[in-house]
Amino acid sequence: MDYNILATTEKITMSAASSQLWMNLRAIGDPEPKVSRSRIKGIVMAETTLNPIEAIIKLREHMESDVDRYERLFRIFPIVARVPTEVEDIVEEVKRQAGVIEEGQKFRITLEKRETEFRSLEIIDPVAAIVDREVDLNNPDWVILIEVMGKMTGISVMPPEGMLNVQKERYALSTKAK
Repeated sequence: MDYNILATTEKITMSAASSQLWMNLRAIGDPEPKVSRSRIKGIVMAETTLNPIEAIIKLREHMESDVDRYERLFRIFPIVARVPTEVEDIVEEVKRQAGVIEEGQKFRITLEKRETEFRSLEIIDPVAAIVDREVDLNNPDWVILIEVMGKMTGISVMPPEGMLNVQKERYALSTKAK
């Protein structure tokens, strides 16, 4: 299945998480999202007709009004492009997307690896070498997300709010309500 959004969940709640992601994508304006469980336990894949980064931002806004519709989802990530899991292909795609990082802005690389023999630094070092900007792990202007899933890797260069950590957001909403 093609996908441009990944979500994490518990292995035993993949079906419920898939349903929640499908319903929430519909609620934010996608008339026909496609959602399925991946072969990797705990990962749900979705293909939305919306821009995947904008979809995550809309999901965050939607979650504020109906937090219970996200109880089975942990984190939701956009995938702007997919490439074979080869360092050269990953570097080329990051180079293509990283032009949005302007002079004076800072970035961070977030790498998630599943079903691969690559060590983290085998990917992070060559990617960092092509982005001539300052690194800020705590408060970046941009995040370079690299999601290795076996033979394919999803890549997104996005602002930090382009990723949704449902558990952190749920906690923040509960403390705001008090």
